[in-house]
Amino acid sequence: MAAVTDNEVTVNGALRSLDGVPVHTNALDWLRSCGLTGSKEGCAEGECGACAMLVVTPAADAAGAAWTAVNSCLVPAQALRGQEIVTAEGLGTPEELHPVQEAMAVGGGSQCGYCTPGFVCSMAGEYYRRDRAPKGDEGTLAGGERTFAGGEGTLAGVGGNGFDLHALSGNLCRCTGYRPIRDAAYELGMPEGDDPLAARLRHPAPDPVPTDVTVDGARFVRPATLDEAVALLASEPEARLVAGATDWGVDVNLRGLRAPLVVAIDRLPELRAFRADDAEIELGAALTLTEVAALGNRVPLLSELLPQFASPLIRNRATLGGNLGTGSPIGDALPALLALGASVALASRDGERDVPLEEYFTGYRQTVRRDDEIIRALRFPAPRGELAAFHKIAKRRFDDISSVAVAFVLDLRGGVVADARIGLGGVAATPVRARATEQALIGRDWSLTTVREVAPVLGAEGTPLSDHRASAAYRAAMLENALRKVFARHPRPTAEAVAR
Repeated sequence: MAAVTDNEVTVNGALRSLDGVPVHTNALDWLRSCGLTGSKEGCAEGECGACAMLVVTPAADAAGAAWTAVNSCLVPAQALRGQEIVTAEGLGTPEELHPVQEAMAVGGGSQCGYCTPGFVCSMAGEYYRRDRAPKGDEGTLAGGERTFAGGEGTLAGVGGNGFDLHALSGNLCRCTGYRPIRDAAYELGMPEGDDPLAARLRHPAPDPVPTDVTVDGARFVRPATLDEAVALLASEPEARLVAGATDWGVDVNLRGLRAPLVVAIDRLPELRAFRADDAEIELGAALTLTEVAALGNRVPLLSELLPQFASPLIRNRATLGGNLGTGSPIGDALPALLALGASVALASRDGERDVPLEEYFTGYRQTVRRDDEIIRALRFPAPRGELAAFHKIAKRRFDDISSVAVAFVLDLRGGVVADARIGLGGVAATPVRARATEQALIGRDWSLTTVREVAPVLGAEGTPLSDHRASAAYRAAMLENALRKVFARHPRPTAEAVAR
């Protein structure tokens, strides 16, 4: 393969130039303009997965790389300079189908075919997952489906071949039905030794390419360092910062927004650090939610939150920093970060300042972050065995905007609530701490009597509105029920709490 240059992308093994591609063109539209029309636009906001493609990304837990499925409708084409992608056309040919394509065809997993290329790409991403392995017979249900126990954030749907069906939860099909698609996924074996896409993963992912390109009066910049990025913001405070681009894509596709300067910060090393010790955890603001989830059960509250946050296609791009940067009161991560006692590290040319998350929001979609500042990281105390729970109330259980989100971190000692932190989303113009509820719980026995008395206090927190997602009365009722639900799941102190 020829060496890739700074203005090229490796697409299905061939180099393609991005010269002249407008700054606000997404990867989907660019690929289709190149004749790769398998990927389709269904929703243009990351809900349907018809546009899924595979991108080579750094492996989360080992040397080498991973094939990661993302929504191409949300990715700026210019952000792909120097990268490698594969579309459905690059997986196989009509004469020699890829194993995923063959399983879908044999099993009748495609009807009109509109959504099929996206399903195939998401399925291929899971097919090549590094730690996927066939399971034993124990726990196998009829049809090969496996389940595993856990809290609400733990999902069922792992096949006997190790295929996690939730890898497809961001893909919608409107005519075939999901049973043949599920069956195709569970029929897959493991990649053969001579599989070129599997062999590619033994080598590192390509480094990001520093970029500064202007097309039709709009400019796209990928700084090489944080110092370069903050210097640029100091001179161009109106620049649009982009990390996962899951909001940028919606603004461009559906709202027609065209920022004159787009600055990509998703691969800045300073924003991708992870640090943990006995006292504190620090997460780089540009770590994707999938990468955060790979940290395991070190932060139980995040382990509960992340499976309920959108879909894998979104989590493979979205970041905690982006959730903070939008300033939205319904970002799912924000109640959890409040309950964790997080602070936000803001970097500028003047240095770095640390802001408690409770003081970060000043109004609806308004924050204390200045135009010349970048969210570098989030910090919070290392969990020490507290009871943690996250409840999201939405019209759909997954991949939906929450009507109400509630995060609990309760320190139970000898059956008494020694400390409580409760974060709320969707009940005010900003995410808020449920201070009155916290004070009502502290010092009380963790008992049904306490919960019954305190639940109405939680129901009165915030200033819930009635809108197209829920009424104010419904939101208040869901807040009360959230506390009851936590107690139903955790009626006694944990063994760790009793030991203390």
